[in-house]
Amino acid sequence: MTSTAWPYGTDADRDDPLTELRIPVTGAHPMWRYIATFDRDSEARPTDAEAAQLASYIEQYKVYFFGADSWYKRKLEEQPLDTDAVTRIFHKWGEDDWSYRVDTWQYGPFWVPAGPRLRGGQHDDARIGPLSLVQVMDRDKHMHTEYPSKDWAAWKTQHPEVFPT
Repeated sequence: MTSTAWPYGTDADRDDPLTELRIPVTGAHPMWRYIATFDRDSEARPTDAEAAQLASYIEQYKVYFFGADSWYKRKLEEQPLDTDAVTRIFHKWGEDDWSYRVDTWQYGPFWVPAGPRLRGGQHDDARIGPLSLVQVMDRDKHMHTEYPSKDWAAWKTQHPEVFPT
């Protein structure tokens, strides 16, 4: 962090331990366009291993879209948190029970997979869950294909300390 000023106001929690890992802790509707956030209204907190996975998810995004040593990635990293075009918000319901949403979603279920109380109901389009954080990240990274992207799979393989098999 190059500045002591906190540009995010009350949107992201400055003093949350996850912030040290460049993981914004926000609500389900963040005002800023962070790469990914942890929902402060979650029923449970990430474990240390899950926090490392969230941080790695953000890093993979930057490397994939901007390059490992790009000027833009360096510019992003001058700020305390990483921002870009579209935010993924991750919510933890309980042990190995995660959901996510994309801030730009306007239709469909609010969280994917649906929260525990809505699973199997009319708003649970996917009819799945609970899923671990990595399984939820894999679902997000599949984009428009049946499987997670090859780049995401390679990233996880290259970082076994964060994504053990």
